[in-house]
Amino acid sequence: MFTGIIETTGTVAHLETRSGTTRIAVSAPGLAERLHLGDSFAVSGTCLTALEITPPLVFADLAAETLVRTSLGRIRTGSLVNLELPTPAGAPLGGHIVQGHVDGCGEFVSLEPIHPDADPLLTDWWLRIRVPENTRSFMVEKGSIAIEGISLTIAAWDGQIVSVAILPHTRNVTNLHVLKAGDLVNVEADVMVKLAVERAGARTSDFELSLEDLVANGY
Repeated sequence: MFTGIIETTGTVAHLETRSGTTRIAVSAPGLAERLHLGDSFAVSGTCLTALEITPPLVFADLAAETLVRTSLGRIRTGSLVNLELPTPAGAPLGGHIVQGHVDGCGEFVSLEPIHPDADPLLTDWWLRIRVPENTRSFMVEKGSIAIEGISLTIAAWDGQIVSVAILPHTRNVTNLHVLKAGDLVNVEADVMVKLAVERAGARTSDFELSLEDLVANGY
């Protein structure tokens, strides 16, 4: 489980197409040294397994499902990616519950400064993402969303595009500042909203979250 609080960014060092999978090598200085073989780590919101570690490089395989459903299927060598390690049990939940199970690719629409005349490193920003159709029913104003693995709060929702207020720190320390209009971004809806919508559709009685529900959803 992740929280969507990005620890650092890295770059895609190498992509190798193999029989049945694609192996990705991510340059992750400072993070690679903390990983062990078989550990999970999130690359732009996609949960991967460390299969080889030669700091600063971490190698992982991208399954066919990952290539189809996430932006990693269109990523290139040199691309900037967001990196996060799993949250230890008992650690503070700084963002929201992020599973690293990407629902689909959204489209980067724009990232515009709220104060155009201000220093770009100091001003707030307005981020707009066109959300994939399969996640639109889970968008709730003031609810949570993970975009490229970043835990964010939905400020406005028009049925297709989410608008999010971005702090200068978030813009500066993640890959948001290098994205261009039309780029694909990983989107993960809030699992608690997904669970509530699923339960509401399954029955009309009052929704009740149980321990079994949490365990079934990976908690």
